[in-house]
Parts: sequence; structure tokens; C-alpha cells
Amino acid sequence: MTTHPASAARLARLRQLRLAKDAMDREWAGPLDLDALAARAGYARHHFIRAFRAAYGQTPGQYLTRRRIERAEDLLCTADVSVTDVCVLVGFSSLGSFSAAFKRHTGLSPSAYRARYLDGEAALVPGCYALLWHGGFRGLLAGGGTEHTSGEAR
Repeated sequence: MTTHPASAARLARLRQLRLAKDAMDREWAGPLDLDALAARAGYARHHFIRAFRAAYGQTPGQYLTRRRIERAEDLLCTADVSVTDVCVLVGFSSLGSFSAAFKRHTGLSPSAYRARYLDGEAALVPGCYALLWHGGFRGLLAGGGTEHTSGEAR
């Protein structure tokens, strides 16, 4: 079976874009570095944004925001952590921008979403476990203190 050169080139470009999309799926809570994502996909920044939008129907920033909001929805309904903690855990640096983006995507504020979708009898994951699972303690441990890096007592 012979592949048309244009089809092969299109598939190669889609594979490159998928590398960047996969990186965003893995590192969704971290800051978005468009230049690094574009380089990972083999594109210049502005061409990457256009190509990503053409392939996935949204810009990389819009895609990442949607992924973060999806994670926030899950945390709001399963973990006993504050809305502020959820905001930080999913990668937003501002509670205001998180709340605005959340409302734009879901139609509800984070608190209203939690109240609507949380079953009154559901047992929430304790906040300390949710923070540990999502890496929320990294900042505390990086500041020094009593972090142990081996299994040995000091």
C-alpha cells in the first residue's frame, strides 16, 4: 500500500502536535511554557498555536484550561479541600481567574458546583491525602525543614 506524500506529511505533523498535547496531559498542573511546547512539537510558537487550533479546535491555552477545570471538578466532588487549595492544585495562580474560568466552563462557581454535585452522604477524601496525592506538599518540603530523603531516621 502506497501512502500519498501529503498524507504522510500531515500524519507526521499530527504526531508532532500529539507530543505537545501529551506533555500538557501529563504536566497539566504546571505552568504552560508555549515556547517549550512548540519546540517539543517542532514548531515556532505562533505556527504551533495555529496548527494546534486547526488540529484540536482550540488553542493550547484553552486546552490546558479545560483539562485543569476537569481536574478541579473531580477534586471539588471528591476531596475535602478548600476552593483555594483546588485552585492551586490544578495549576491556577489566581483564585479570581480560576473562579472565572470555572464558571465559564461549567456555568457555576466552584462552591456552587461542589454544593450541587456533592452527594450529602458522600465521604470526601481527607484534604491531607488529596494534597499529598496531587503534590500539594512540594512547596512545604522544598522550603527545608524536616524532609527526609531516605528511609533512615536522622
